Amino acid sequence: MDLVEFRRTRLGDALCAFALATVLCAGWAWRDWAALSALQLTDTDDMMRLQQIRDWIAGQGFADLAQHRLGWGAGLEMHWSRLPDLLPATFIVSLTPVVGRHWAELVAVIAWPTLLFAGALCLTTRIARVLGGQAIARTAAVVAAVAFPATTIFVPGRVDHHGLQVFLLLIVVRALVARPAMEPGLVAGLAAAASVVIGLETAPLIAAAGVAMTIGWLRASAGSDDRMMGFGIGLGAGLLAASIVFRTSSWSYPGCDGFTMVTWRAAVIAAFAPMGMALAARDIARPATRAILGSIIVIVVGVGMVLVAPQCLSPYGMVDPMLARLWLAKVGEAQPLFATPLPIAIGYAGVMVAGVAASAWRVSVTRDPRWASMLLVQVAALLVTCLQLRGAYAGAILAAPALAAVIAAARARGSLSLAGAWLASAGMLYPMAAQAVAARASTAQPGARAADAAAASGEKGLLDLAALPPGRLLAPLDLGAYAIGATRLQVVGAPYHRNNVGNLAVYRFFLGQPDQGVTVAKTWQLRYVALRADDFGGAAAGTLAEALKRGAPPPWLRRIPTRERALFLYRVQGGLFPKQPAR
Repeated sequence: MDLVEFRRTRLGDALCAFALATVLCAGWAWRDWAALSALQLTDTDDMMRLQQIRDWIAGQGFADLAQHRLGWGAGLEMHWSRLPDLLPATFIVSLTPVVGRHWAELVAVIAWPTLLFAGALCLTTRIARVLGGQAIARTAAVVAAVAFPATTIFVPGRVDHHGLQVFLLLIVVRALVARPAMEPGLVAGLAAAASVVIGLETAPLIAAAGVAMTIGWLRASAGSDDRMMGFGIGLGAGLLAASIVFRTSSWSYPGCDGFTMVTWRAAVIAAFAPMGMALAARDIARPATRAILGSIIVIVVGVGMVLVAPQCLSPYGMVDPMLARLWLAKVGEAQPLFATPLPIAIGYAGVMVAGVAASAWRVSVTRDPRWASMLLVQVAALLVTCLQLRGAYAGAILAAPALAAVIAAARARGSLSLAGAWLASAGMLYPMAAQAVAARASTAQPGARAADAAAASGEKGLLDLAALPPGRLLAPLDLGAYAIGATRLQVVGAPYHRNNVGNLAVYRFFLGQPDQGVTVAKTWQLRYVALRADDFGGAAAGTLAEALKRGAPPPWLRRIPTRERALFLYRVQGGLFPKQPAR
């Protein structure tokens, strides 16, 4: 590629992606400036991630991922990774001497998702250019830039790991549609390893990409053996390095919910499958023979994974059944698609379904195996979304290349067809249409993005909580996460599945009788209790939650005046606890 071509394509694609991301993120930051400037971030996980970074900068060990102000005893061992903390922490450490800590953190929470968004748009453009050339490349960037709900994980303040995982998945997909060779396979394997280190949310989609590579291998297409070998080497080597660099203090935790020893063992065994296929069939061209060999290798590897990591069959199996029913089953992004109201399902799955149909059309028209590979990953994202809404993040942005191809074809059919193609491809229109339908039907949306509703109310009363002297706070789980990030209080519960003891205490406190509440207060040595008007809306009469919101607390709780009218804040009376010996 000469310099002129480089400037016209790759450099142009990058500049286009950066410009789109910058303009959109600037608009979103302006829209949310009141909360953003106070570092009251969009989601509970973003608040907790920011606090994790602060604790690390303040001297907490690189491998120590525990949140020491949450839960029982010395704190809660989080299931997160240090990898997503690296660049935001770099921003904060570098800028603090120049602009101060608050502004350094503000720049970090705006710049990091903007850079990830630009990278995701650039990768989408490159994928589209490989599949359809100049005619669809830049159009795909525009479609991806408005691909709801993918856009929600790149807005300023979203410093959690979802945006980084989608970016890594796009690296895998870019390698998948490239010319089969060792180098693209190696890049895909390294990106897959990094994604496993961060979390397992996109593991099914990475597996689908592996299946697409395997189909090319079965056909004995040129370079497919090398690509499979590169993928296996990249995945295995990346995991080996990560087990040294990113091993956390909870490495021996007996679960498959993050980058633990259990997860690492399962993923390393999985890495042997593509390497074994590449080695076993190096001189074999017959698809039938390759299919037999591949089946044997997959069965052996699958059995090995189950034997060494049976926990991976149920990553949340260690959650208490009561919490699974009262909390985990109601987490917004973990809701099954068909369990949500129809308007919400349309908003989340609309552009993804359109993208699947568009990719299927491209496969039928072109017979190009690269489009078939894209379709396979998109279908996997749709299936994940049917189980958990969070699959729509990746599914929406993966729809962009095929929808851009639809737009390109519609240009030749006239302005009416072109307008229809753009409307079908504009992901942000689907939730708008869904909201209009919901408004006309005048129906409630109890399952509609519960996490968003929690985040919208989670910021209420943070100034009141931040003004409190040190002590332990018991509050609803989402408010507990905000309190960790916005105050220096100890907190009993927050929406993290390893915190069985603390989260159970929260539900038993609020949903039990006052007598049960006083037992919890004594056990946890509580100083403060907080509740918002919209928490525990279905609490039965006689429960402590209902009494507190009614303004009728038991005598061992005293109301604290607050600026936020929706916040019910109480101080536990000091005489409730025995005096502690002087230290």
